[in-house]
Amino acid sequence: MAARSLEELKKQYSGASGLESSRPGPGGPGRGRGMHAHGKPKNVKHTMKRLLSYLGVYKVKLIFVLIFMVCSTATSLIGSYMLRPVINNLTVSGRTVSERISYLLIMIAIMLGVYLVGVAFTYMQQRMMLVISQSAIEKIRNDLFDKIQSLPVRFFDNNSTGDVMSRFTNDVDNISTMLDNSVVSLISGAITLIGTLFMMIYTNIWLTMITLVFSPIFILGGSAIGKMSRKYYNSQQEALGAVNGYIEELVSGQKVVKVFNHEHVCVEEFSVLNEDLRNKQIHAQFWGGVMGPIMGNTSQISYSLTAGIGGILCVLRGFDVGGLTIFVNFARHFSMPINNISQQMATIFSALAGAERVFKVLDLDEEPADSEKAVSGDNIKGYVVLDNVTFGYNPGKTILKNISLYAKPGQKIAFVGSTGAGKTTITNLLNRFYDIQEGSITIDGINIRDYKMDDLRRNIAMVLQDTHLFTGTVMENIRYGRLDATDEEVIAAAKTASAHSFIMRLSDGYNTMIEGDGANLSQGQRQLLNIARAAISKAPILVLDEATSSVDTRTERHIEHGMDRLMKERTTFVIAHRLSTVRNANAIMVLEHGEIIERGDHDDLLAQKGRYYELYTGKKELD
Repeated sequence: MAARSLEELKKQYSGASGLESSRPGPGGPGRGRGMHAHGKPKNVKHTMKRLLSYLGVYKVKLIFVLIFMVCSTATSLIGSYMLRPVINNLTVSGRTVSERISYLLIMIAIMLGVYLVGVAFTYMQQRMMLVISQSAIEKIRNDLFDKIQSLPVRFFDNNSTGDVMSRFTNDVDNISTMLDNSVVSLISGAITLIGTLFMMIYTNIWLTMITLVFSPIFILGGSAIGKMSRKYYNSQQEALGAVNGYIEELVSGQKVVKVFNHEHVCVEEFSVLNEDLRNKQIHAQFWGGVMGPIMGNTSQISYSLTAGIGGILCVLRGFDVGGLTIFVNFARHFSMPINNISQQMATIFSALAGAERVFKVLDLDEEPADSEKAVSGDNIKGYVVLDNVTFGYNPGKTILKNISLYAKPGQKIAFVGSTGAGKTTITNLLNRFYDIQEGSITIDGINIRDYKMDDLRRNIAMVLQDTHLFTGTVMENIRYGRLDATDEEVIAAAKTASAHSFIMRLSDGYNTMIEGDGANLSQGQRQLLNIARAAISKAPILVLDEATSSVDTRTERHIEHGMDRLMKERTTFVIAHRLSTVRNANAIMVLEHGEIIERGDHDDLLAQKGRYYELYTGKKELD
């Protein structure tokens, strides 16, 4: 297989159409990964305003930070101004050396005291600002995590895990850096500019006007360079998310890569994405880094010109040397905030790009809220009816067509058919992972839309083909199915799933730690724990999606016996490619192209000698 081009990779891992949560889900066309911000922010002011709103809840602390900043700036300016009388006193004739030394020591002591006070204010300002900014970052992370929990399943079906993680790590970290440093620099810089300008005017209005002539150059130059920086920093974040998404997929699928000798293609494709990231980082870092030197050199010209003209004023107009000295110092103070801000532009634009990506997730539509008339699911029995259900992941492309079936407690309903026929889609609709377009699904005579979402899903236990275990003990992973279950109930559920024997052979039995999604267990053992997790649930409806596909035949038989006990009082839906596992089903639904083409029990369907007969006897392969 040839390596894909940059455009193809960007489309799959960078989301050419932007971040969405409404594209096709599993089984639908276009199931993919797009989830990246791209291009420059649509509204920088809005993004900044929204970002700073997270600081707004700390208004009282921010007022104190502002006061500390003003006091810190004031002490710095006062300390600088005190040089004027010191220099003038030392340059005036008529005083003895001892008098001058005494005066100098006194003034040094006073200046030292002033600067120490300024250091204290600066410390308090930075300390408090760090508390505020990190509290805001904590709120952003909480909001983002809460949002992830409330997004519909289709979002996770359609978007790359690597890019979701990139928003939690890279983007939020960039925001944190900006709030910790850049916001302080912006506010402190503004205060310093105002204070310094006042002192410059007080010292010499003419030299002040010369300094102000260069201000538009600073502003216009910073604006032009900032515009370029913003564009490239957004491109950099997009490329970084694509690289993260690709790495996450390849690391998790490394076994498949090696089995099919796909390493060289992966290296080529990663090199393409990495090269794209390198190029964009070069542009972003160049335009972000060039601002400081340009602004610095411009300020140096202003400084030199001010010093030269000030010297002329001292000679021709009687301007005091002390005044010239402190004015030159103030001129440095005046340009320093602009330089500092310009040097922070790289961080600011990187953070804005990250903030926009975070806000894109926060602005996504959540799962539909429960209606005011939503009913509780505390007493669900498990009578399930699908009436002429029609559904498609994409408008205009139907996946299920007029599906109708009935199931009651104690019954086992099996779905068989070719891959893509719509078997898993039916079970997704039961949980309201997706909402149907036509028809209705009722449980105990009540439309599932009228149940509270949490109650509905609490009453449906699922065992999926793809296993997932959490970091923790075996006991904790099984108890995930019902958090209030006792240890005895956990053990009983493990025995039902035929997992007890292998658990007891583990190093610490039920207290054995599971890490890395069960990397220390076999695939079959992981599936047994998932089945035990469903077994411990008191849900009256059970969905088994290829639940025994990862276990050997002998274990499968044990599980079937346990499942038979488990399903006695439950409504069970089974998706299976192994037709041997559905022979005892009360009803078997044969799906093809989204339609039920045959239905009946095992013997009835064999007697019909139709599609099921072909699948069971092997006269025609399942897929």
